Amino acid sequence: MKVEKNNMKSNHLDSHYYDHYFAIDWSIDNVSVARMRSSSTYPKVTKLAADIKVVKEYVSYFSGSKILCIEETTGSHWLYVELKDYLDKILVCDPYRNRLLSEGAKNDKIDAIKLCQLLRAGMLKEVYHSIDQDYQLRKIVSAYEDWVKFGVRFKNQKSALYRAVGLRYKYDMIDKSNRLLSFIEMHQESAIELYEEKKKDYERLFHKLSKQYCLISYLKAISGINDIWAVTIYSKVIDAGRFKNKYKYWSYCGLVKHEKESGGKIYGRRVPRYCRKLKHIYKSAALTAIGGKNDIRSYYDHLLTLGFSPRDARNEVARYIAKVSYGILKNKNKYIPYQWRKRTGEESREIA
Repeated sequence: MKVEKNNMKSNHLDSHYYDHYFAIDWSIDNVSVARMRSSSTYPKVTKLAADIKVVKEYVSYFSGSKILCIEETTGSHWLYVELKDYLDKILVCDPYRNRLLSEGAKNDKIDAIKLCQLLRAGMLKEVYHSIDQDYQLRKIVSAYEDWVKFGVRFKNQKSALYRAVGLRYKYDMIDKSNRLLSFIEMHQESAIELYEEKKKDYERLFHKLSKQYCLISYLKAISGINDIWAVTIYSKVIDAGRFKNKYKYWSYCGLVKHEKESGGKIYGRRVPRYCRKLKHIYKSAALTAIGGKNDIRSYYDHLLTLGFSPRDARNEVARYIAKVSYGILKNKNKYIPYQWRKRTGEESREIA
């Protein structure tokens, strides 16, 4: 029986596809490994030392096709990279979907058993992981986002320090005779200066990356997308082929809502779980683009002439930018401005 190795594009699991099903609950002190055979009715749990070599030896002991499940955590990608050569497939699952784990008693052994049962039943949702070197860009983007949060927090604290004494930190100055407040302000200012200095280092790195990666440079050519946003989009997506179409991608970006239907009646819409960073980028890029003179602004004006409200037109522009970036990443083509004119022209001819 041939098993496709680490097929990360498929979210569907055939419950009779593998000979052995493993689930790991990893902690600092020890590891709980639950195992089921394709013919088993209940998992067996083994306690192992928290040593990756021990885990490798354990899974290597079993012959036949093997699949392993790990919950998405801080160390899940490390486990994925370390164990990928010892199994036919590693599935990193979305912990928010594992409702079974929140019921009843909870410990490492019970969690591993439930994960193994969900894996065997094919009821887990896969989270994208890859050994591609480009995947490391996510760490750079994550570190930059943490650094921005650090700087924003200190700026807000400085603003609060001034407001507490009825001043505005951009226009007023704290009385130097107040030694305590001056001491706090001095250290806050040092932290802010450090933040601004290191932020510029990240920006230079993002600019360098936008020249090294052709797809990032293609994304940057889209009106409203800068270096940082282009690198972030690429790092979040990596492989656009894992999205079946633009509608799946829009859902991942939080740019559409799912209809709720029961008994043949639609009773509202529900916002799916989505990547908040991508939604922020596309919404902000739409605002940036329509603030200038470019092809996106022309598209926005065209939507207004069709009767769209300004709010709906902005949302449509955000979806358009997301669709274009998805197409660039999937087809590896350069950005072509004013493509929307071709589409609207075809629609008008069809109506005529």
